[in-house]
Amino acid sequence: MSLPADFEPAVRDEKKLRRTAWVLVAIMVLGGTLVTAAYNKWAREKFKDTRPAVVYRITKERDLRMVRQDGKQANIFDLRGHVVAIHIISLKNPETARRSFEVMHRLSAKFSAREDFNLVTLVIDPIAPEASSATLAKAADSLSIKLPQWWLGTNDKPTLDKFIKNELKTSVYPIEENGKWSFDTSVILIDRNGHIRRGVVPQKRGGMPYVANFDFDQAAEWDGRGVKTGTPNNNVAEMENLLHSTIDLLLAETYVK
Repeated sequence: MSLPADFEPAVRDEKKLRRTAWVLVAIMVLGGTLVTAAYNKWAREKFKDTRPAVVYRITKERDLRMVRQDGKQANIFDLRGHVVAIHIISLKNPETARRSFEVMHRLSAKFSAREDFNLVTLVIDPIAPEASSATLAKAADSLSIKLPQWWLGTNDKPTLDKFIKNELKTSVYPIEENGKWSFDTSVILIDRNGHIRRGVVPQKRGGMPYVANFDFDQAAEWDGRGVKTGTPNNNVAEMENLLHSTIDLLLAETYVK
């Protein structure tokens, strides 16, 4: 391609080029400063955010169907629109989940007037189908687990194990060794819309908040090691306070159908 006969190369104006370069640098610095300031503001707000953390959502297709202490079959999904506290127990080894069971009883009393709050205790011990209703009814009576607020339920071991591991997202897979059960004894919260939620504790010195899974055995272990809470309460009491405040926050949320 030939150039026009009158074509002349542009004359470089070094002063204008330097001015343009400094303008661009100033824009980039200012833009970076604004972005950093906006991020720091967002981060400070998040550090103080106490909204319960969302872990997972249990869908209707992956729900658990159980036999309850009244002999009826029911699904956890039937409680959609309610806030639900769930924990696991062994009727054979009730001491394993003693702390969380005592917490569940206190929750039952504290929220007894709320029709939109329920408790579910899942029995991990294998029970013959023909004996499940009678076994659960007897256990519910001795443990003071009363409908309609508090369900005592079970299913066959493979179904229950799968739900506990895949849907409740427990840290310990249920296993029986030498005649004694080992399982996650945490209290698990499900919100109105089926999400598993955990407590959030902002850090006083900044940083990402601590997300608590309401493991009272772990809290007791911290107390045994002398871990301080920075309050007059020990770790077990602080965790129960956090559980109660988290439930209050969940009860204040709306149900989205």
